[in-house]
Amino acid sequence: MDDFVGNKLTEWGLSEWIPTFKEQGIDTESLYCLDDQEIADLIPTVGPRSKFKKKLKMLKKEQNTTNPETVDSSAEGRPSTSDTSDKGKRQSDLQGESSQWQSPTKKQRLANKPGSYSEEIILSDVKNIMRCVHQKIPPRDNKLNNFLTKKIKDLEMDKREVVGVFGKTGAGKSSLINAVIGVKNLLPSGNVRACTSVMIKVEANMQNSKFEANIEFITKEEWKDELWFSKNFLGDVDQESDQKDDDDSRDIVEKLSALYGEDWKNKSPDDLMNDKYFKEIPEFLLSKGKTLTVETAQELSAKFVRYTRSDPKDGDGKAVKRWYWPLVKCVTIKVPNNDLLKHVTLVDLPGNGDRNKSRNKMWKTVVGSCSTVWIVTDINRAASEPEPWEILESASSFMGNAGQCEHIHFICTKSDHIADSDDHSAAGVRALILKRNDRAKKEVKEEFSKLKEVKKYFSDESFKVLTVSSKEFLKQKRLDKNETEIPKLQEFLQDLNDCHSETLNYVSGARGILSLIQGASRGGGDDIKTAVYTVLQQKMSDELDKVRKPMKETYQAFEKCLSEGVENSKSSCEKHLKSVINPPPNKSGSGFHRTLKFIVEHDGTCKKKKKGKQINLNMKLSSCLTESIDEEFKKTFPNEGECGPFNGVLNSFSLDTKMMSEKTEYKDVELQLIFLSTEEEKIKTKLNKIIRERKKMIYSSLTTTIETNMQKCYDEAKQIKGPGMLIKMRETIENHVHGSKDVMFQKAKAVMLKQLDDLMSDILDNLEKTMQESMELSLKTDGVSIPDFTLELVMVKNHYKELQGSSDQEPLICAGPPSQTAAQLITN
Repeated sequence: MDDFVGNKLTEWGLSEWIPTFKEQGIDTESLYCLDDQEIADLIPTVGPRSKFKKKLKMLKKEQNTTNPETVDSSAEGRPSTSDTSDKGKRQSDLQGESSQWQSPTKKQRLANKPGSYSEEIILSDVKNIMRCVHQKIPPRDNKLNNFLTKKIKDLEMDKREVVGVFGKTGAGKSSLINAVIGVKNLLPSGNVRACTSVMIKVEANMQNSKFEANIEFITKEEWKDELWFSKNFLGDVDQESDQKDDDDSRDIVEKLSALYGEDWKNKSPDDLMNDKYFKEIPEFLLSKGKTLTVETAQELSAKFVRYTRSDPKDGDGKAVKRWYWPLVKCVTIKVPNNDLLKHVTLVDLPGNGDRNKSRNKMWKTVVGSCSTVWIVTDINRAASEPEPWEILESASSFMGNAGQCEHIHFICTKSDHIADSDDHSAAGVRALILKRNDRAKKEVKEEFSKLKEVKKYFSDESFKVLTVSSKEFLKQKRLDKNETEIPKLQEFLQDLNDCHSETLNYVSGARGILSLIQGASRGGGDDIKTAVYTVLQQKMSDELDKVRKPMKETYQAFEKCLSEGVENSKSSCEKHLKSVINPPPNKSGSGFHRTLKFIVEHDGTCKKKKKGKQINLNMKLSSCLTESIDEEFKKTFPNEGECGPFNGVLNSFSLDTKMMSEKTEYKDVELQLIFLSTEEEKIKTKLNKIIRERKKMIYSSLTTTIETNMQKCYDEAKQIKGPGMLIKMRETIENHVHGSKDVMFQKAKAVMLKQLDDLMSDILDNLEKTMQESMELSLKTDGVSIPDFTLELVMVKNHYKELQGSSDQEPLICAGPPSQTAAQLITN
């Protein structure tokens, strides 16, 4: 039995039958050939057997869409954007505007020709080949053997795209996600009120066929701190009767009432930490996560709703039902058998971070990791509703220079909701809906064009508008499926999820490793190897200089921008400070007293939950610095386009080994050159990933340094009590900023430049070290102790060509029966 069969049985929730399949020698090829009697012999129990037959039929159908001549086409396929019979129509329907919706990771798919495998089977086949190769490499402790072992292990890479979903309560996020992933009733909506602070991740369950929810709690210490702050804050409000109904007070009361009912009103924070309030969630007390596992989406929704929402009608004389969302940091929902989620995670995100430090840190991390963001709002006020635009503005820097977002999709929901019209015919209503959809798209695009702050990070090409209807997608009373635009989102996710890049990267890497092995095992050719090594040494030196020069220019550009930013910060910091810590003309002193207290208690930040805005004094103070480098930073580390970081010099780095391998004069070292070519691409891919992560920290370092410097005055201000507290707090902060401004901004500049310099040095060192080691081991080392892997190399080469759409297949030297896979051939 091979990995493909084992993985499928696990994915289908039938892992207990793996030993039987292994004993009977069921591999990938024979799996597709099983008839009813053979299945009955393998799985005599009716329930699991029925489940297996259904899943196998779906797998055959999926395989048939890739290669119609390989398997039967009688089974029903997985949920898709349309029926298979409509595939051609769907493709043509999505042209026009759809041409803009080509996946950012869209890859060339396999040609539909006789004998071609699906990518999943190719990946499994090549992994089995490399596992056999790994086992056959002699366990001798020498450089080449150790190098090969490491390279084979390094072939494994997990690809995951994150799509962030923003939108206020009632905008239709839950219905949208349920419809897009094709799972009804997964995320709850309707009767219960959503909590805006809990992050919900939705991804595939690749381990079994159950629905799961993994719940991560904040710590007991964090909750106790929140209780002390909340009780003190409400105590201050009680003394100011005119401020009892403000947003902050209602937010705190809602949170405490959800967990404690009415008990919180007359108890101290220590009393509220009593274990009796957490007896249903002992995991919280033990600082552990909680896992819910059920058979259906509806069951899971009913179980995890208490951790993400609350019922405003709860209480009224009946026993108090506790809602635990105030204690929850994140809920990860795992959905079985869902192809759209295999390599994609959808994240339902709070609009602008959180007052809780750990939740806020997680929010920043997740927003920074999103390659795509969906902004969801009701179509009726899509352009005029302020909250979605405020969310976009507040999160734009975290998504842009401090993140990796390439696409923003502004999604107008409930497009089927239409006011009464004179024409009640289906055609008339449909025409009215489509007209309104077009108008909404135009208005939203016009509104986006006005957002100067957002457009510093995102171009018009990155911004798309959709008008969707989850209800019509399911019922199709007024619109057909494509007109609901849910299929566009499904196709976009499928393209993001497309495993082709993972398969091609693995197969290409395996081809390179086998080329190195075969080249080393041949021996001889010392003169040509030495000559090629000398040529490549000089070439590498020249290419590294080409990378080094623009990096130096980048450093100089950043230094100049930051120097200007430091001077601007010094001259404007006190004005920026007053705009935050002084009450605005239209706000009462008592109301602003609590705002300032919030800012101090939360180390410079104050989230305005109801208004979608967040006050952040640290970001305000660092704003001149970030503004000074925004344009240069976006140019140096672009999220959009194909150029790549540092004006594309890393992507342009090349030793020309691919071109050399095609020349007759280098025929004796062709295999070594193929290996070096694949290593070059692998190291550039790896370094681009490193740059993508570290550039987020570099950009954020400006605000982080300011925050660290300001911490001292926040701590001092927290200790101030009694009469005149507001004035004393303000004076403490003002004195600190005035006294440290000559050092604080200069230090932020120095920290950023140091991190930038470290990154550039690491890139050059890593690039040189990796290629130097690969050159020495491929051109200066013989692998006389390594077995012959000619057959394996030919097999992997053929898979590589097949993935690239080539029909030029090399004959197998020791071919087996036509039905055998590559892995079977090499183990026979």
